[in-house]
Amino acid sequence: MVKNVSLDTVDQKLALAKQCSHEGAVAGAKAAVVASVVTAIPTYACGKMLPWGRANLNPSAKALIVSTAAGMAYFVVADKTVLKIARQNSFKQD
Repeated sequence: MVKNVSLDTVDQKLALAKQCSHEGAVAGAKAAVVASVVTAIPTYACGKMLPWGRANLNPSAKALIVSTAAGMAYFVVADKTVLKIARQNSFKQD
């Protein structure tokens, strides 16, 4: 059986999807900032204090470590947030 879908319903679903993705992006950005700070402090301290770190961690390696942690935090938190909100919205509409 085919349901008739009105334009208002489609617009409402599109607005919910935009809100959901925006909230996910904001949560991911916050997580990336926190992960950057939490990762940068020990990484740069290791590069200054430990002999192994001084010998092996050049500035590019330090930046790569920090940016990788920030990127992973962004995508994990954004994905979890979008899925959580989408799940809540799907339960509301059933």
